[in-house]
Amino acid sequence: MTVRSGGTPTPSAGKTGRKGSGGNAAELEALQAALAAEHAAVYGYGVVGGRIGHDRRVEAQEAYDGHRARRDRLARAVSDLGATPRAAAAGYALPFAVADAAAAVRLAAELERRIAGVYSDLVRAATGARRGDAAEALREAAVRAVRWSGESVAFPGLAERAAAGPGASATPRE
Repeated sequence: MTVRSGGTPTPSAGKTGRKGSGGNAAELEALQAALAAEHAAVYGYGVVGGRIGHDRRVEAQEAYDGHRARRDRLARAVSDLGATPRAAAAGYALPFAVADAAAAVRLAAELERRIAGVYSDLVRAATGARRGDAAEALREAAVRAVRWSGESVAFPGLAERAAAGPGASATPRE
């Protein structure tokens, strides 16, 4: 797996091929990208949990649990389309050092902004119930990003894409 400059995971060769004829390629690719992003978020919230202050620990745990649940649902959706779900990387490079509680809060906000961008792609590619699920995940990520950062954007998932530069990408360590 590699990561585009905006922080969006892209497929490794051979990981997104369909075994069956169900689903369309764009939807499957967007599902795989969302799955890869959820793997990264679960990893990132592991780091957040180790540094976050006691006053926000419950919030971090709820976000961690939510991302694990979404990751598992996405893996099932990919399997339902006849493809092999993308596996998590062994580790991920963080966008900045997380040495204290303030940095942990910044990382949580960054994770949610990046997840929102990936889910905006899935909303565009998906149809039916999957589109609704993606829109709900986008909303949840946008709300969590605001709670962590105290800042909002007009179009969650879109503004982050435009503002992300080459130095903003997280890359997996394999």
